[in-house]
Amino acid sequence: MDNIDEKLISALKENGRASTAKLARSVGRSRTSVQSRLERLEKQGIILGFGVRLAPEHSLGAVRAHVMIKVGPKESRSVTAALREISPVRVLHSVSGEVDLIAVAVTASVAEMDQVIDRIGALDGVERTTSSIILSTKFER
Repeated sequence: MDNIDEKLISALKENGRASTAKLARSVGRSRTSVQSRLERLEKQGIILGFGVRLAPEHSLGAVRAHVMIKVGPKESRSVTAALREISPVRVLHSVSGEVDLIAVAVTASVAEMDQVIDRIGALDGVERTTSSIILSTKFER
């Protein structure tokens, strides 16, 4: 991936619906060159697809939370598999530091989020959880 690819990806993050011609102008290359680059980036698995980003107030679920999870020794694989089965868990990050995983959960209500967090804490291999409800998103790129 070179500097042009990075500029192209940045332009797509800003507007995933931009035309090839507009993308070409933004990166200073021809339309056919940009089309070839997009195809290559998709083939390489760098670009997985194109989608819609919703404003937080329009996303599925009104309550979003980061759930920090401390996992017992050698339990990460089984905890990850169990978290994959909890549909309100939308994203799972493996991180360094005092916790091992950070899950992003989305529910329709605080009561439902409370149940999801309790369910995560009760999983075999989970030693402790700490959660933070997301109040607002200041920006997203």
